[in-house]
Amino acid sequence: MQAKVGDQVVMHGRAVGMADHGGEIVEVRGNDGAPPYVVRFDDGHEGLVFPGPDCLIRPC
Repeated sequence: MQAKVGDQVVMHGRAVGMADHGGEIVEVRGNDGAPPYVVRFDDGHEGLVFPGPDCLIRPC
């Protein structure tokens, strides 16, 4: 998985009825766009994300 600052991250709900959530990548800590990513989520908090198979990167 490759990403850059400004790309959008969407994490799909892991169970039926769970909403998707996402945010914007504000820092890439891996080499050449690789994870982990610091993400500013839609609700305003920031966190370190190691994306899994339920995660989608949308280029900006």
